[in-house]
Amino acid sequence: MAITASQVNELRQLTGVGMMDCKKALVECDGDMQKAIELLRQKGQKMAAKRADRDANEGCVLAKTVGNRGAIIMLSCETDFVATNAGFVDFTTSIIDTALAQNILTKDEVLKMDLNGSTVADAITDQIAKIGEKIELAHFETLAAEKVYAYIHPGNRMASIVGLNKAGFDQVGHDLAMQVVAMRPVAIDADNVPQEIKDQELRVAVEKTKEELIGKAVDASLKKAGINPAHVDSEEHMASNCAKGWITEEQVAQARQIKETVAAEKAAQLNENQINQIANGRLNKYFQENTLMEQEYIMESKVKVKEFVAKADKDLRVTGFRRLELGA
Repeated sequence: MAITASQVNELRQLTGVGMMDCKKALVECDGDMQKAIELLRQKGQKMAAKRADRDANEGCVLAKTVGNRGAIIMLSCETDFVATNAGFVDFTTSIIDTALAQNILTKDEVLKMDLNGSTVADAITDQIAKIGEKIELAHFETLAAEKVYAYIHPGNRMASIVGLNKAGFDQVGHDLAMQVVAMRPVAIDADNVPQEIKDQELRVAVEKTKEELIGKAVDASLKKAGINPAHVDSEEHMASNCAKGWITEEQVAQARQIKETVAAEKAAQLNENQINQIANGRLNKYFQENTLMEQEYIMESKVKVKEFVAKADKDLRVTGFRRLELGA
């Protein structure tokens, strides 16, 4: 059966697949348009399976709101060339717009959602066949509050949504959404930091404190012996500095002995109360740098976010936020 150019063009318009692939599909299906569409979809599924183990580290991150609801999405792909393509951005936009319109709440629901006559999962497969890259819905999250604000950083690589307990604070909401994108907070405040993160950060703080206390004791002993700690801080430096004549072989041997014995002695004598006090101080500093309310407000130095919010309205509260970033 002869395949006309108009048939090929119609199939291309319906699927977005290249002209030659459309022609081959129509030839194989004897001109049956629906069979050709299904054949191209099957080929897309095969291509998706082949590319399943590929890295999809690029993509498009968008955030949108409708009244008291907001959504944030990350559709990933393999290359920046595809990620910045207007068609790919439009496809991502159509998914988040439809999800918001239908009040879809989860990633799994989005994949099953109808999008122009097919599921989002099938639409993504079609995009894989069209583009030839691994594409996946990496994240989809939602937020509900009295008023939700969204911010998308230029380039569509990171975005956020922020919920407030009151409406009518559009500039505050916008600035807070920018703050979340720029400063990467892990929670609203210390009380909302997940316990596993608190435990991990405290363990790190304890170990770092022990290392510093032991290191100070070793450095003090090295200086007392007339050895510059910077000259013997690693085996590589000891060999290099000895070759340069900055330290002698005897000093290298002495330094090794001091580092071993003093470190062991100090480790055995560490004061647990002192360690815990210092470690908790470090944990509090972590909260100051990584929780939204305690962070310094990016638009005004020496002002904390909680002070900025209280200045707008003493009863204004951030009820939640979501943040997505490519590569994070």
